Amino acid sequence: MNKTKNLHLITSIILIIGVGLSYGINPSKIIPETLNINIDTINLSNVFRAIMGLYLAMAFYWIIGVKKAEYWKGATVSVVIFMGGLAFGRTLSLVLDGIPHFNMIIGLIVEFIFMAWGIYNLKKYTD
Repeated sequence: MNKTKNLHLITSIILIIGVGLSYGINPSKIIPETLNINIDTINLSNVFRAIMGLYLAMAFYWIIGVKKAEYWKGATVSVVIFMGGLAFGRTLSLVLDGIPHFNMIIGLIVEFIFMAWGIYNLKKYTD
């Protein structure tokens, strides 16, 4: 399969695995350091580990999309929806809640880029 075609999925996989693991490996230690949120209950740890599971599950599907051509389009559509959903939520928060920490703005920009890149690839590589 075309390496350029898969680059979007591969970089999405690397990014989402990294972010997912940062949320769930040790939430009570990592989350306060990176997001300035204290994880002081089992429920909060559970939420962040569930988010990790969701991110890793999506990455697994995208890996299938890289390895099996018949899943490429579905995997790419799911990246567009996933990144677009994150970007939409951050944009909504920006409007309703105000300007967040610089790291959150970087996240928003990256999510919009990956969403747009996926849309571009869908137009370029599908009928």
